[in-house]
Amino acid sequence: MKIRSFKEVLNRYFFKYVDGNNRPVFFDIDKTYPQLNEVTRHYQIIKTEFDNAYQTRNQLPNYHDIDPGEYKISNTTEKNWKVFMLYLLGHKAVSNRELCPETSRILDTIPDMIQAFFSILEPGKTIPLHKGPYLGYLRYHLGLQIPKQNPPKLWLNSQEYTWKSGEAVLFDDTWPHAVENHSNEVRAVLIIDVLRPMPTVPSLINKIAANFLARHTYGRQVMNRVKQYSGELD
Repeated sequence: MKIRSFKEVLNRYFFKYVDGNNRPVFFDIDKTYPQLNEVTRHYQIIKTEFDNAYQTRNQLPNYHDIDPGEYKISNTTEKNWKVFMLYLLGHKAVSNRELCPETSRILDTIPDMIQAFFSILEPGKTIPLHKGPYLGYLRYHLGLQIPKQNPPKLWLNSQEYTWKSGEAVLFDDTWPHAVENHSNEVRAVLIIDVLRPMPTVPSLINKIAANFLARHTYGRQVMNRVKQYSGELD
């Protein structure tokens, strides 16, 4: 008999509350999570702080360096997928946030935030087709550094999205998706994951799973690796 993981059990439970296979791919931010508009409105401040952080930190970790579970999609080519973590499940990357004080202040106003980080793809880096692991969140992207020539694309459930600087998008990353950066420049976005709006009972279960279970397991493990790379832990 196959023993299902707790995440699989939750996904099966949430499935009917998110419209199952009829659930949306992309979401209207104004209707679904208007609080995220506060992030989009501060694009220029966030972009300025990202640029400073990216120039200051010469050695950023690959995604799979801080989260080994991402190895199969992060370590696929000689090009790198770098991350600059700011927040994860109640844990804060203090030294990273010190480089981005206004961005961190803005992030702290977002209710039910799961994680927030800068995602940086080197020129020519692609991310193969994969699915997000958990139905309990939605993913927000804010374009920060987007090449104008041959701009990178997100393919999500066979739909195409092209990032633009200062533009935001909210989507369900449990649908199959892939990323292509065939440009000669870096692509950088701010990623924010938020708890998916659902009816009262599944929402409560989702909050408990994130704030009390995942926080003290996955969240703590990943943030400890983040702090090692940033010099907070010896």
